[in-house]
Order: sequence, then structure tokens, then C-alpha cells
Amino acid sequence: MSDATFAPGTFSWPMRRRLAWFSLGLALCTMALMALGSSTRVMNAGLSCPDWPLCYGEFLPQNQMNLQVFLEWFHRLVASVIGFGTIVLAGTAVSYRARLPKWTPWATGFALFLVVFQGVLGGLTVTELLRFDIVTAHLGTGLAFFSTLLTVGLLLLDYRPRFATGRLRWVALAAAIGIYAQSLLGGLVASQWAVHQCFGLTQLCAVLNSHLIGVVPATIGTLLVLGWLVRLRYQSRLDPRLQQCGWFVALFLTAQISLGFATFRLRLQVEPLTVAHQTIGAALLGSLIMTTVWAFLSSVQDVETVSPVDLTEVHITPPVAASTKA
Repeated sequence: MSDATFAPGTFSWPMRRRLAWFSLGLALCTMALMALGSSTRVMNAGLSCPDWPLCYGEFLPQNQMNLQVFLEWFHRLVASVIGFGTIVLAGTAVSYRARLPKWTPWATGFALFLVVFQGVLGGLTVTELLRFDIVTAHLGTGLAFFSTLLTVGLLLLDYRPRFATGRLRWVALAAAIGIYAQSLLGGLVASQWAVHQCFGLTQLCAVLNSHLIGVVPATIGTLLVLGWLVRLRYQSRLDPRLQQCGWFVALFLTAQISLGFATFRLRLQVEPLTVAHQTIGAALLGSLIMTTVWAFLSSVQDVETVSPVDLTEVHITPPVAASTKA
């Protein structure tokens, strides 16, 4: 099946490529920002700047500057840069909409809405003194913003899949949703300090247990994606980019489970492990989104539905020349 909306080469390729890489760059910066936000939380620096959007009433509070203040201040600075970058992204998509797919202005506009909403939630986390539901919503919106930028960038790239992938796109999408939900549960555990509360005071154990139980369906869904990719590889119908996605998914899943086990055993006492656990979770979500997008593109573009081996079995008999009469 083909669809001109997503087919590469249908629109202005130079502009499409620039916008794609700009969106992917913003997505990468957003993942780094989430890691920085996690560092701010584990270092108890979330309220180091007591006001918002300035810090101690200044853009750069030199007199109050220490490690905690710097983390919160730098986190806000990077978030502002990403916000302005998203304005440029959406503005460019609207200005050049005639040379881009029709969905591009809408998708980038949605990303702009998310980053504005994210900024509002960031301010509320300070004014509401790190209320756990606002902190969790802040994380969820950040992950949604990251996922939107990544999807926009990947769809704009010039990718021509060779083989159909069946229902892989739905399996990968379900796995990505599972990882997203599990990340939200992890944020809820972190924002309520549920691990410390459960181990120390036997409180909030239900919150912690829900996160631990959620590991099972999220892992099963990711393993189903890997199994599907292995089957396509065995049938010689796996595109190189999907194969790379499979390696990333396997790597990040292994690292995430290992970091989660170590973080739980050490009761969140090692801050770098906690930060790495949340960052790798975002990377795992991103790799599943990549798998979903590539599989989706293979379903909307003209692709081969048989393996190259089957094509070699087709024999063509040359026509017999007609005899001429004397």
C-alpha cells in the first residue's frame, strides 16, 4: 500500500531533511533535559530557586550560586532553549507548509502546545512545592513531548523500507505505551519517595508494588517486539534500520532491568544509578517509537511482500520464434 502523505521524495527534500534533523536534535536535547531534571530531583535541588521563572529574582543568581542552585538554574535554562527551538520548528513548518507534508504544521503545533504546557507545569512544581501529582504530570508531558519530536523527525526522513512487517507497528506501539505507563509509575514512586517510605515506615507500599508489578507486562511487550524482529530476520525480511532498532531495544531493555534491580536493592542511595535508570527508560521508549515509525512506514509505502529467495524461483520461458512460411 502506498500513501503520498508519507512517501519520501513527494515534497521538497532539502527542507524536509533540515526540519527532520532539527526535530531529532530537539528530541535528543529533551532526553538530556530529562536526565538533568532527574539529577535535580535526586540532589534535592528542585526548590533551590524559590521563585519562577527567575531565580532569586535574577537571571543569574551569582551570590546564591552553589551546586544545587546551579542544577535548578541550568535545568530551567536548557528548558527555555528547547522551548524557543520548538517555536522555531513550528514556525518553520507553518511558513514552508506548501513544501512539506500536510500533517507537519499540525504535528509541530502539537509539540509547541506540549512544551508550553510543560513550562506551566514546571512553574507549578516550584510554586506548589513539588506536589507529587504535578511532578508526575511534568514527567509525563516531557516524555510525550520527546516522543512527538522523535516521531516527527523520523517521519520526515527519507526512508524507503523494502519489506512489509505485518502487524509489528501495533505490537511496537503497544510496547511503547507500556513503557510510557511504567515510566509514569516510576515518576510517581520517585515524587512520593515511595521506596524510602515503604522500607522505613511501611507506607506507600502499594505505589511501589504497582511499579514493580508493571515491570512484567512492559517487559513482555518489549520481548514480543524483539521476537517479531527475530522472526523477520530469520525470513530475510528485516530492513537494516529495523535491525538497528532491535539491537537498541535489546540493549536498553537489558540495561533498564539491571539498573532497576540495582536501584531497588540499594534503596535509591546511589544517585547516578537513579538518574541512569530514568534516562535509559526514556531511551528504551525512544527505541520502541523508532521501531513503530519504521514499521508504520513499511505499511504505507510500496514494499515487497515476498522474500528475495522466492523471487529467484520464478522462471521465465523465452518466447519461441514464429516459423516463417516458404
